[in-house]
Amino acid sequence: MEIAPGIRRIGAGLVNVYLVEEAGEVTIIDAGAPSYWGDLPAELAAMGRSLADVRAVVLTHAHPDHIGFAERIRTQRGVPIHVHEGDAPLARGEGKRQPQQMGSIRPIPLLRFLWFAARHGMLRIPSITEVSTFGDGATLEVPAAPKVILVPGHTRGSAALHVTARDALFVGDAIATVNAVNGRVGPQLAPFGSDRPMALASLSRLENVAAGLVLPGHGLPWTEGPAEAVRRIRAAETIH
Repeated sequence: MEIAPGIRRIGAGLVNVYLVEEAGEVTIIDAGAPSYWGDLPAELAAMGRSLADVRAVVLTHAHPDHIGFAERIRTQRGVPIHVHEGDAPLARGEGKRQPQQMGSIRPIPLLRFLWFAARHGMLRIPSITEVSTFGDGATLEVPAAPKVILVPGHTRGSAALHVTARDALFVGDAIATVNAVNGRVGPQLAPFGSDRPMALASLSRLENVAAGLVLPGHGLPWTEGPAEAVRRIRAAETIH
C-alpha cells in the first residue's frame, strides 16, 4: 500500500517492508517475512516499477523478521544486501544471537504473532551468504540515498535510515508503534531487543531528526515527529 509519494509498504503493519523509489529505481528497506516475496511484484507494479528496477535491499538490523526474502532476492536477482557492520555476522548466521528481552506479554497478541510467523515462513529463514556493510553516518549510494544513524541496543548494529527526499525516517525496531507480544500501540521500544537501556539511550540520536514520517518495522506510521515519539517512549519507560 502507498504510505506517501514514492513510498509503499508490504504488510498490514505487524511486520513491515518498505519500497522507496527515486528516479525510476527502487531501494527495499528490510525484507520482512519470506512470504512477502510473492507480494513484491504487485507492489512494485503499483509504483510503475518491476523487480528489474530494484537496486538494493538495506536492512535496519538483522533479526529474522527483517531479513525474510533477502537471500532469495540476492541469489535470484543479484540484488546486494546492505547492513550495518555490527550486524553483519548476525545476518550471515555466524555465532550466537544475544539474549532477547521480550518485556510484558499477553497471550492473545503473542499467539497471533506466532501464528503470523508460522503462516508467513518466519520460523525457518535462511541466513544471507554475502552482505555489504556500512557504518554510522554513511550516506548510502543506493536509490533515495538514505543516511545511516546508528541506534544500537535492539541489536549491536541497529540503524535508522533517514531519507530526506521523502521526509521519512525508517527506524526499524528502534521504535515500534505496535508491540507484537502484548498488543500495545503507540511509540515504544520493540520487544526482542538485546539491551533495553542502550536502546533507550540511543533514541537521543533520533529526537532531533527532521522527518515528517517515522516508519517502524512493526506498526503504523507515526506522523507527530521523532521528538514526540522519543518523549512518549521515555515517559512510558520512566513509569515502568
